[in-house]
Amino acid sequence: MRHTTQCVKIPAFGFADTKPHYELLDGLRGVAALLVVFHHIFEGYAFAGSVNGVGDGIIAHLNHGYLAVDFFFLLSGFVIGYAYDDRWQRGFTLSDFFRRRLIRLHPMVVFGAVVGLVCFLLQGCAHWDGSRVSVSMAMLALLAAMFMIPAWPGCPYEVRGNGEMFPLNGPAWSLFFEYIGNILYGLLVHRLSTRMLTAVTALLGVALVWMTVGDFVGSGMFGVGWTLDGVNFWGGLARMLFPYSLGMLLPRRFRPVRVRGTFWLATVVMAVLFMVPYIPGKSPVCWNGMYEAVCIIIVFPVLLWLGASDRTAGKRQTAMFRLLGDLSYPLYIVHYPLFYLFYSHLIHTGTYTLGQSLGYASLTVAGSIALAWVALHFYDIPVRRWLTSLMKKAK
Repeated sequence: MRHTTQCVKIPAFGFADTKPHYELLDGLRGVAALLVVFHHIFEGYAFAGSVNGVGDGIIAHLNHGYLAVDFFFLLSGFVIGYAYDDRWQRGFTLSDFFRRRLIRLHPMVVFGAVVGLVCFLLQGCAHWDGSRVSVSMAMLALLAAMFMIPAWPGCPYEVRGNGEMFPLNGPAWSLFFEYIGNILYGLLVHRLSTRMLTAVTALLGVALVWMTVGDFVGSGMFGVGWTLDGVNFWGGLARMLFPYSLGMLLPRRFRPVRVRGTFWLATVVMAVLFMVPYIPGKSPVCWNGMYEAVCIIIVFPVLLWLGASDRTAGKRQTAMFRLLGDLSYPLYIVHYPLFYLFYSHLIHTGTYTLGQSLGYASLTVAGSIALAWVALHFYDIPVRRWLTSLMKKAK
């Protein structure tokens, strides 16, 4: 989830955040995070079925919820370009940028890894196939996750045995690519002219179409990046680079349009898009990949543009947007460790539908939201304020 902007104001290193804030975009980020959570509920039923030899592993509901990650990348690029592009001419340094990004992102990376370790221990320190993993390997997985060092399939600290980059907290893979995007922006992208950035973004768009429509992965879908084989690494890089670059380009060309009610329209559109079932067929093109490309290249940028244009929200709506935005990143980063416990329950009980486990599913979702709220208020905000204070003193 993307993961970048939050409405809680934490000053950093003498550069005041004086620009208008796009609260509606925060609200959409929160909606996308919630849709990811619901997507993972249904992913659990598909996963449990595949492990137990029942079904084909295709997610029956919210099948395209993984596209929320691409929406997060787009939002991240927009927020970074909007917030930082004009600072480089006013004494803003590469060190300033990297410090701010680390303070914004990394405390919750560490928190999510610790929660992942706790849940893995509660699960019995076991691979999905039931074989035991030593506590020392689980601790090594924690150390690697805290420093964003990915595991490769089959390595000793890939402790769950299904190939995840970060087996204690799978969704951290998107943060891995986000860090790459931040490095590229700081070193290169902010230096590009608008014309050059437009050309680069267009080329990345062509690469994305080739990968989705041409079924680069071979699975008929572009839900890649979560594991460190060659296909997933390059696919994950492409998933980040195009929407990230497009998001950075949009603030340079942004002209608001007159629009009202965008939040509810965009929420419905995203929900409908994510509910579309898997689209079979790979000839003459991968039709599911075609659908993914349309969402990423056309629909999501339109929703972002409309969301950034709509400034008509009242006080109550703005408060709701801020709450959703504040919770979006913590929810994204803490929910999946709890879902590992949920998945383990589904596998061991042979549960494959929401109706069979509605209570446990509801408890998992509610627990994720509650943990995100606690993490935000009692860990993330205080830690970021403390780190910001240290950095200001260091300057």
